[in-house]
Amino acid sequence: MTTLAGHEFDLGLLGHRCWLELASGERIELPVERWTEPSAGDDVLLDACSGPTIDIGCGPGRLTAALAGRGVVALGVDSSRTAVGLTRRRGGNALHRNVFDRLPGEGRWRHALLADGNIGIGGDPATLLRRTARLIAPDGDVLVEVEPPGHGLRHERVRLRPGHADVAWFTWAWVGVDAIAEVAVRAGLRVDWTTRHGHRWFARLEHR
Repeated sequence: MTTLAGHEFDLGLLGHRCWLELASGERIELPVERWTEPSAGDDVLLDACSGPTIDIGCGPGRLTAALAGRGVVALGVDSSRTAVGLTRRRGGNALHRNVFDRLPGEGRWRHALLADGNIGIGGDPATLLRRTARLIAPDGDVLVEVEPPGHGLRHERVRLRPGHADVAWFTWAWVGVDAIAEVAVRAGLRVDWTTRHGHRWFARLEHR
């Protein structure tokens, strides 16, 4: 999980407890243990990837490396050098780059992953999905992890804690499974299916 300024999440990538602080003072704990170790529900995403896969905001690379271990061509992309280094140490391929920059294989990827809340990158899920749609092949898909029903679409200014008092604020977003269809349409995609595993929810999006 990473932002457009990937270093924001380096503490979490290294396994340190951290959370997002909202302007209201609300705290949202970040699932750093899930970022670093295989987690229940990962197989929903992994089993859906049968061909070349780009893992956007790959973080420490657990999904990228797991796909490589299954013999699936996979590339992790993250704007954090820490994340890219951790992914490579796990045996995965990773590129230090912003998702909105030019990426290898544009328009040819069979699958694109937005796991662990990465639909929130940049705070504008429709813009992010529109960009992701340009990465996949005409018959490709975007596999997205979303929030449980009732969460809708939420945008907030947040900052990572713990951190320095002057740490930068940035925009993040959350998309509930009840809102993903509307967001997908705005990006030129449609929902093929949604499913859950325990407390985690997922959606498969394809070109309209």
